[in-house]
Amino acid sequence: MSPRHLLVFVVAFPLWAAAAPGARQDLAGVLAIKPDAERGTELFETCAACHGTDGVGAPEGTVPRIAGQHYRVLAEQIVDFRHGKRWDFRMEGVASSHQAIPALQDIADVAWYASQLDRGGTRGIGDGTQLELGASLYAQHCAGCHGKEAEGDDKRAIPRIAGQHAGYLSRQIYDAVDGRRPRLAKSHGKAFAPLAFDEVRGLSDYLSRLGWSSPQPAPGAGQ
Repeated sequence: MSPRHLLVFVVAFPLWAAAAPGARQDLAGVLAIKPDAERGTELFETCAACHGTDGVGAPEGTVPRIAGQHYRVLAEQIVDFRHGKRWDFRMEGVASSHQAIPALQDIADVAWYASQLDRGGTRGIGDGTQLELGASLYAQHCAGCHGKEAEGDDKRAIPRIAGQHAGYLSRQIYDAVDGRRPRLAKSHGKAFAPLAFDEVRGLSDYLSRLGWSSPQPAPGAGQ
């Protein structure tokens, strides 16, 4: 390695190393804030351009359903996009924008608003041919963390995957295997890698058809 390249590495490494602590600090800061639902309504107008005013995204799976997702999950995802820990050019631009979501309070506000949107509406489902296979795979490998009905867990920031679009779920599985979602690749990549095409399709289709429960109560400051 040349002196010049060594210098670039030494200078750049602390910035990379600081990214993870920075994200953790930001998330802790967001979760210590009491969300302002009214302000979240205003901020969500930017999100609605892709996710829709009802937060259901695109049924074909290009944009996820975020309506009714757990608050901590949404907050964590926005912070990850903000710090480059999750990749999508659309979300990275919005999450890091000083106009769209400029402050930690704004992350709390818009995440809370989205978490309280109605969980009904259009869902993108599969062809129904592999549902039994999907149900079996979910019960064996996923229900232990995500819950029997794929309801997730707000306190542990485990996402609600019940009712998510089948096409989106399939894409996230393949992105985890291919390393395009670093955090998901670390936690799920090895589990997803052996899945055959029909297994991915069946699992995604099964999850897309599960119901969503009622919204959770609002968190208080410091929770």
